[in-house]
Amino acid sequence: MTNPLLQPSTLPYGLTPFAELTTEAYREAILQGLSEHRAEVEAITGNADAPDFHNTVLALESSGDLLERAVRAFHTVSGADSSPELDALESEVTPLLAEHEDGIYLNRALFDRFEAVDADGLEGEDAQLLSEYLRRFRLAGIGLEESQQARLREINARLSALGTEFSQKAKESVNAGALVVDTEEALRGFDAEAIRAAAQSADEAGHAGKFLVPLIQPSSQPALSILEDPGTRAQLLANSLARGIQPGELDVRENILEQARLRAEKAELLGFANFAELSVQDQTAPGLEPVLEMLHRMAPAARANAEREAEALAASAGHPIDAADWQFHSDRVRNERFQVDEQELCPYFELDSVIENGIFHAAGKLFGLTFTERPDLKVYHPDVRVWEVFEEDGTPLGLFLGDFFTRPSKRGGAWMNSLVEQSSFAGTSPVVFNTLNIARPADGEPALLTLDELRTVFHEFGHALHGLLSKVKYPGLSGANVPRDFVEYPSQVNEMWIFHPEVLSHYARHHVTGEALDPAVVERLDAAQLWGQGFGTTEYLGAALLDLAWHSFGQGDVPEDVEGFERAALGRAGLDWDLVPPRYRSGYFQHIFAGGWYAAGYYSYIWSEVLDADTVEWFRENGGLTRENGEHFRNELLSRGNSRDPLDSFRAFRGRDAEVAPLLKRRGLA
Repeated sequence: MTNPLLQPSTLPYGLTPFAELTTEAYREAILQGLSEHRAEVEAITGNADAPDFHNTVLALESSGDLLERAVRAFHTVSGADSSPELDALESEVTPLLAEHEDGIYLNRALFDRFEAVDADGLEGEDAQLLSEYLRRFRLAGIGLEESQQARLREINARLSALGTEFSQKAKESVNAGALVVDTEEALRGFDAEAIRAAAQSADEAGHAGKFLVPLIQPSSQPALSILEDPGTRAQLLANSLARGIQPGELDVRENILEQARLRAEKAELLGFANFAELSVQDQTAPGLEPVLEMLHRMAPAARANAEREAEALAASAGHPIDAADWQFHSDRVRNERFQVDEQELCPYFELDSVIENGIFHAAGKLFGLTFTERPDLKVYHPDVRVWEVFEEDGTPLGLFLGDFFTRPSKRGGAWMNSLVEQSSFAGTSPVVFNTLNIARPADGEPALLTLDELRTVFHEFGHALHGLLSKVKYPGLSGANVPRDFVEYPSQVNEMWIFHPEVLSHYARHHVTGEALDPAVVERLDAAQLWGQGFGTTEYLGAALLDLAWHSFGQGDVPEDVEGFERAALGRAGLDWDLVPPRYRSGYFQHIFAGGWYAAGYYSYIWSEVLDADTVEWFRENGGLTRENGEHFRNELLSRGNSRDPLDSFRAFRGRDAEVAPLLKRRGLA
């Protein structure tokens, strides 16, 4: 049978024919793609004609189609619906892919051709594409001696293998850490639907007659705000915090230490004092010191806010609280002060309505988009839903796919990825995924979202819009292919529409009665926004500073004790506080150890939030949810990708550089 990946898909928009693919099909396509791409690169370097933009830059940009198609499909399914066979293939091919990338960006003959291209005659996206390639070559180590490059290749291959191992163990740790209890009484506080879902999850996991509460990726678990039994809460949080640092097959401590040593060595090879300095080189931040200055300036104020919140929680509870009690009593204080009970809001946030009448409705009001579900398009799992996206005039734009529910075969967290990048040069339209981990309801029951899950749906769809609305020439500059500390900005902006009256009234209706959420409740939610910011900012800053600490030492200074290093790193920032654990501890910090995309870059969320908060102010000043505002945001920013400096796009949109005051106000730090 012919491998469907070996030729472009015939499905609409080039959607991958997942249903026809086997593990061996992925393997064959990746290996053949590697071979074909190597041959294409050799053809570029062997070209006897003088290097120019077409025979060098465009030749590389248009190469590797099969490899790109196969890898994007494989990474999509291995992250969202893996199997032991796919895990084994991931372990096999990840080092090969790292070696292949080094074979391109450490290729002296290829670099010499790029350097010889006359940049003076280029402008716009052509100039940006050449500049981007030259930046990649230099940061990859093209200037190193041959022996140094050989060592760098070894480091990159080992890091890729370690990242894959960490990712797979972190996924298993989420499953293994699920809380299993014997009695319904232990889950006191859960409603009948949640109890049925916990019983069904336990049955599916082989714990017949018991109840299972799954973990999500961050430290704090949503069920902590609901469970009334302190012992159950304590065990759930203990399970969450212990991931990856317990002796046994899922222990990742040695993995973490080896990654830290290798990254420090890599940074020194490339001429940097540490990996954090290397990481910030290709971001919008002007350097490591401004990032550290911002985080350390915020930390004391955030901790002070959190301490005031802790005092209020203890007063409400009538006794001192511990970390497992925080969310439970925080919800009750919020209810007391603002008459906002988050659990009573869940029936108004039904997933289908949030999608169709919330995120799609806002996208229509802002950008004129419409969405038509395509049940005829099958993907890798029955849960995955597909929508075709159209412009206001009916012109087809692309596909949006949503994989919303958690399952044992899916890694934790939430993310957006592109199966096909928009590109006028390649003649391709965008195919983008949102993958989330919302708790699956019992059979026949609606999926009702918590406020955190509601924010995640809007947030991830902001990433999807960044991909869908791209309008650039080259795929390498398309959509979310922007500096890491800019990529979170559009997604955070999209959260502003959650409580916008026109959007909220459209999706927030009781799933049984159809009753709209009372506007007075929304006013109280607005009034309550600063409550909990102390906790939220403190746990985030703990993780961001822990990330930078892991990447701020030289090769010979890497510690031997993961937990001890964590405490010391948090202590230096005044955030070693048992009441508020960091949002991610090292043992399950996938952002930085499962492939390293956010290594020394978790600061990006709050760095991007400066732009986000200032953008929210612009929308408020200019009339909010209007087509005119949406088109301005789309034309000057969302559609631009990395086709020009992203901060230039922000300036074109905002009319000036970003100001930090709106962020400080939002976070209660003004």
